[in-house]
Order: sequence, then structure tokens, then C-alpha cells
Amino acid sequence: MIEIKVPELAESITEGTIAQWLINIGDKVIKGDSVVELETDKVNIELNAEYSGVVTKVLKEPGDIVEVGDVIAIIEENTAAEATIAVATTLEKPAEVETFNQQSTQTEPELPKANSPIASPAARKLARELGIDLSQVSSRDPLGRIRPEDVKAYTPTPEVKEEPKMEKPSTKQAVKQMDDEFDKPVERVKMSRRRQTIAKRLVEVQHTAAMLTTFNEVDMSAVMDLRNQRKDAFFEKHGVRLGFMSFFTKAVVSALKQFPLLNAEIQGDELIIKKFYDIGIAVAAPEGLVVPVVRTANQKNFAEIEQDISNLGKKARDNSLTLNDLQGGTFTITNGGVFGSLMSTPILNSPQVGILGMHKIQIRPIAIDKERMENRPMMYIALSYDHRIVDGKEAVSFLVAVKELLEDPTSLLLEG
Repeated sequence: MIEIKVPELAESITEGTIAQWLINIGDKVIKGDSVVELETDKVNIELNAEYSGVVTKVLKEPGDIVEVGDVIAIIEENTAAEATIAVATTLEKPAEVETFNQQSTQTEPELPKANSPIASPAARKLARELGIDLSQVSSRDPLGRIRPEDVKAYTPTPEVKEEPKMEKPSTKQAVKQMDDEFDKPVERVKMSRRRQTIAKRLVEVQHTAAMLTTFNEVDMSAVMDLRNQRKDAFFEKHGVRLGFMSFFTKAVVSALKQFPLLNAEIQGDELIIKKFYDIGIAVAAPEGLVVPVVRTANQKNFAEIEQDISNLGKKARDNSLTLNDLQGGTFTITNGGVFGSLMSTPILNSPQVGILGMHKIQIRPIAIDKERMENRPMMYIALSYDHRIVDGKEAVSFLVAVKELLEDPTSLLLEG
């Protein structure tokens, strides 16, 4: 008997929620196969089997909270386990069980077929995603095991039309119902673990940090002109689009070097002033805001930063971020402008002490001098900071430095 346990996930993660099982009782698993998807505070993780065998027990259901070290399933290495499972899943009535007991005394018992074909967890997952019935898929494996390549090669028979199958309701599925608290129909939706954690941490930050926000505005004319001049050549050379985030990331890194307390954190009665620049980029993922990190941003050029941001954004949308993608940021940038926000007060991403908020670029009339007005593309920027270690003068000066760097972007290009 081999126990499948919840492994050590990360220093700050001690528990998770079973999102979905990728295997069923009776399935053969091979070492390395994904067996369960675990939803944690930050990302969803697929746990892999450490041994090969047959699944004999599943001890936790989707929606159950599990902690590191908990046993969540059992697998058996010997083939007898598969026979036991196959029989148990097909014989439900007492008479049928008695019949099997009589047959089991024979030298060569004929084992009933299991309810579902033998398939790897990866094949089952792919079949679910493509809406393919595994019983219709042919296997090229000599032992009859269905693998992902068999699912991909499957071509449905046009004449055969199957009734669509109803998916098993998720633990997070909304159910419309009449509620005792209301006299009208309502919809109760269980919050995902990630959404619960986001809510908890945002409230904690406001209770533990002396958060304050200062504002400024940036004339984006120079950045937009430079970007328009170079974007085609930039894409041809690097294969990635030149966006605004690389300009802001470079400006933030430069300003952090001038004002290092904004690249710090508080631990007890000490300040940890970081000499590295791992910049978190807030991204709206399907299940809530996540902040993947661009590592060593001070050592990267515009193309490398844009590539990192593009890759992390795609992983966030695909829900495939790893814990390593999310850990260790020193400062965060969030862009509410992509949703149309004109101004906001971003909340700190603890334990960081600074976060820069970008907003919508809006054409506004700006006084050039006492006699001239021009319509310019303007953006409000906001810096939220922890007033416990960052004074107002330093925060305002940091934001002014970011503004000046963006209004003279050639200086950023000279830095790489």
C-alpha cells in the first residue's frame, strides 16, 4: 500500500483545497502522472504520483481542505488491486457479489470489465477538455492503456450521435435558490480559496500597515512617440510587442535605486533593504488578481522585460503559474488603466512597502506656458506606501522621479 500525501508546497502555503481528481478508483497510474489538482492561496497545482500502481482509495473529495502531509489517496503496486477494484465497481447487488464469490474459487476467474477504460490521468484530463468519450477511443498500447496521443488522434464517427453528458457540478457552482434571509431569489456562490485569501490579505494590510497614497500625472507624449517610432523594428528584432509596461518597469527600478526604502520590508524591529529588483506585475486572472514577478528587472533590457511580462500574463490566463512565478517580489506595479480606471488608490502587496498604480491615458488640455494650451495624453499615477518606514517627502520624490523618467524616455533606453 502506498499513500499519496500532500507534499510541501512552499514556505507560506500549508494547506489547499481539492479542486478536482484527475484519476478514478481502479485507474492505473505511472510514476509522474498527474493525479489531483490542488487549489492553493496563490495557484492551482497538479500533484504527481511518486510510484506506479492502481488507485484503490480516494480519501478526499473535491472541495475538501487538506494540509501538508495529509493522506488523500491510496495506490497498490500489485496487479491484484486492479482486479479487486474492477470487481467492486461493477458488482453492486448482493446476488452479483455472491455469484462472483462462487466464480472466484475457479483457477482462472474471468474478471468483469471496469466502468471506465484504462487511461492515463493526462489522457482523461485531455478527453474532458475536448469532450471526448474515452470508451470510443482506440489504444495503440499493447496493454490497451489509453494515452494522450490516442485522444488527440481520435476522430468521431459522424453517424453516431451521443447525448451530451452533464458534467458533475463543481463545488464552486452557483445555485439559484430562495434564501431565508431574503424574500426574493438569490444566488449563493462559494468563494474560491484564492478569493478568500485575497480578501483576507487585503484587509490585513489595511490593519497592519500605515498605508498612504500620493498622486501625480505623467505626460505620455514622449513615451507614445518613441514607442510609435520603434515598435515595428522592435517587434521584427525581438518577436515581442513594445508596450508601456517595460517603460514603467525601467522607470520604477531607476527610482527605487534613488529611494531604496521603497524596495524594503519590515521584519520585527528591522528593515530589510533589498539590493535586488524583482518587480511584481499585477495581472487579472480568471479566479482573481495575481502578481507574478519579473526577476532581476534591473539587469534586463526592454525586450526581455516585455517577453517576461507576456509569458507571465499568458500563464496567468491559462491558470498555469507556478509558486516560483509568484514569490519574492520587492515592489509591485498594477495597471488599472486597461479596465478604464482614471484614478485609484492601490493596496500594498504585503510584505512590500510600495506599489505603483498606472491608469487610463486620457487626452486633456494642458497649460504649456502662460499663453498656450495643448491637448496631451495624460496619465494619473499613484504610489501607495507604508508610512511606517517611508516618509511623505521620500514617497513624493519617488513618484516625481518616475514621472520625469517617463517624460524623458530616452534616458531609460540608455540604461538598456
